[in-house]
Amino acid sequence: MFWLVVVAMAVVVGGTALVALGGGGTLPEAVHDRIAARLPQDRPLSRTDVDEIRLPMAIRGYRMDEVDDVLDRLGAELALRDSRIAELEAAAVLVGAVEANTPEGEEPLPGLEEFAKVTNHQDGEAGQ
Repeated sequence: MFWLVVVAMAVVVGGTALVALGGGGTLPEAVHDRIAARLPQDRPLSRTDVDEIRLPMAIRGYRMDEVDDVLDRLGAELALRDSRIAELEAAAVLVGAVEANTPEGEEPLPGLEEFAKVTNHQDGEAGQ
């Protein structure tokens, strides 16, 4: 019985040494984890682009919940910025159209100056 235990231990130790030295085969090459959805290069980013991106995983990588929170905030700020830009562009088009249709020397629509002051005041706050 003693020799059976010694032989079993020798087989286990020998097998472990063989595997540790690479005699039992090698691991396959690691597959590089890549971002599944690429950001578009031909147009500005949108909220959907940010929502669809998922960063690669790593053994000792980032904390997914923290990165996802940052991406959520980035997407919300992009959406807010885009809506503000659209609002200001629409206001500029409206002021330009009214001024273009006002004959020379006549006063434009009543309240247009106040509207322009409010628009300019909001632009000044956004820049600060």
